[in-house]
Amino acid sequence: MLLKLSLSGIKSKLKDYIVLLVGLVMSSSIFYMFETLAMNDAFLKQNSMISAVSFVFQAGSVLLGIITIVYILYANTFLLSLRQKEYGMYLTLGAKKKKIGKMMFIETMILGLASIIIGIVIGIGLSQVVGQLLMQQLDFNSPDYRALYLPAMMVTIIFYVVLFIVSAFVNLIKLSKLSALTLIHGETKADHIVLNPKKMTIQSIGSLILLAIGYFMMIKIATFQFIGIIVALITITAGTFLFFKTALPFLVEKLKANKKISEKKINIFTFSQLSFRVNDLTKVLAMVAMLIALAVGAITVGFAFQNSTKLALNQVSAYDIVTYNPTKKETKIMDEIQFDEKTTYHYKTDDHVTYFVADEMKEHPPLVSESRKMEDGSFKTTFSKIKEAVPENQLLDPKETTTENSNWLNALGNISNGYDTSGEQLPIKLVSKETFAALPQKENQLVVGNTNNYIGYLKQFKAIYLIEKTRYPKTDYTSSKYEMYASLNSLSSGTVFMGLFLGFAFLAMMASCLMFKVLTGATSDTKRYTMLGKIGVRKSLLVASIYKEMAMIFIFPAIIGAIHVLIGMQMFKFLLPQPYYKIWVPFAIFAVIYGIYYLITVFLYKGIVLKGEEEN
Repeated sequence: MLLKLSLSGIKSKLKDYIVLLVGLVMSSSIFYMFETLAMNDAFLKQNSMISAVSFVFQAGSVLLGIITIVYILYANTFLLSLRQKEYGMYLTLGAKKKKIGKMMFIETMILGLASIIIGIVIGIGLSQVVGQLLMQQLDFNSPDYRALYLPAMMVTIIFYVVLFIVSAFVNLIKLSKLSALTLIHGETKADHIVLNPKKMTIQSIGSLILLAIGYFMMIKIATFQFIGIIVALITITAGTFLFFKTALPFLVEKLKANKKISEKKINIFTFSQLSFRVNDLTKVLAMVAMLIALAVGAITVGFAFQNSTKLALNQVSAYDIVTYNPTKKETKIMDEIQFDEKTTYHYKTDDHVTYFVADEMKEHPPLVSESRKMEDGSFKTTFSKIKEAVPENQLLDPKETTTENSNWLNALGNISNGYDTSGEQLPIKLVSKETFAALPQKENQLVVGNTNNYIGYLKQFKAIYLIEKTRYPKTDYTSSKYEMYASLNSLSSGTVFMGLFLGFAFLAMMASCLMFKVLTGATSDTKRYTMLGKIGVRKSLLVASIYKEMAMIFIFPAIIGAIHVLIGMQMFKFLLPQPYYKIWVPFAIFAVIYGIYYLITVFLYKGIVLKGEEEN
């Protein structure tokens, strides 16, 4: 009987439950995908670079789990509000709270299990697609990778089942504290603004001071470091909540007081509607603003990290390629690359000293690196041809660096890439052609080159890197440019995917929370809309009023959240060369998702408050 009543209750509110289900499915599917990528042992062992990605996705799972808890708590409030009048009627007719509690528990678990099952099915598809994209991005293949991964499935099921059980008990506790009368008439509560100008002024100034401190800490994060992050987190969160508590009611009252605006059409009714719920809305609006900042920020950081890989490549190595005695195969591969500059140096070694031709150094000076500290605390490395005279016939020993020979040791270290065929870094001497020719040792070639499109020739550079690794297994060739690219790319790729999917999940769930909060009080608004319809107000004006009211509710946290993102990205200036790279992309994604939820909210709200109007 209870099961039938629960299914009947879900069916009667199916439209509202579907909206909730979408957020839960998105959360569980992305959570499963993160866990699959983070826990898949066979996949992780295929590539040493993937371990960094594993950590990124595990961190993403934790963040997503935290946000999901908040989301479900808000969703529970919404679910209880949907059925509270019905539950109140059951109590009036003699039903016991214990029975109603069991019915609520069944409803919550049905919804939860449905979201878990659908989420895992979608998550398997996501894991397959993202796993393949990630392997393609990292340029490796793992035949052992499985999108259907039982350990990840078990973690997802356990986490969400526990979460739904806890949320069901939270609802039971709430129900136990409400009387039948409170449940039946709970929708009639209204929030009215009581403004204390002096108190509001102090709170407004306080909120601006807190936000200013937080913004300052984020901009100067290189100076304050960890303490700056903690202070910024506290002050911006507190400042945001205080700002919404004071600014939104103040704005609404000012709009109502402005006769030019309020007396136009039925604007006074729109502003009064906001007044009825404004105090209750401030908390959720502040929370949504903060989570919009996290969501858009996560996507922005992901794109910036991806871009930083390309920019960092220009600073990790003086040359795109450094090869010793290239084989015919390597030479053929290099012929496919269009070099801007390519130089061949000749050298000999007697196992104690490496000899280079001084004339070749004069004709083609090697690149010397210079690291400069920027204003934001970051370091930028640049490469330029060495200008000092060639120190001919001088022994340049890396172990005995002096001011006079430091630049040449720097430059020679760039072309020799820190190794010779024996795997040891030997002292270097630059000698004349005649002296070089007279040396009895075997003559070797060292080829270095640069191109303006490293990523475009990635396939060729990788092929040469693998050949060199095989030829000189004892050397330190792992410090090559390709090795650095692979390392940076693995971290940035994981960050991009995590940021993108976390952003999607955060935006969907937070927009849902705002929607739930608005719809929770929709039933109590029905009488006011019905009354206006009866006195002759056109339905088109009522619809326009709803669009305006919802727009104000949605736009306000979006603006504050956007400001948080734009200033907050300053935190990454010392880590990322271009933290605002393609920032329009995450904002466009946000606008689309947020806009969709705005339209859904308007549609559902109209269906509730104008129902009586349609019947008339």
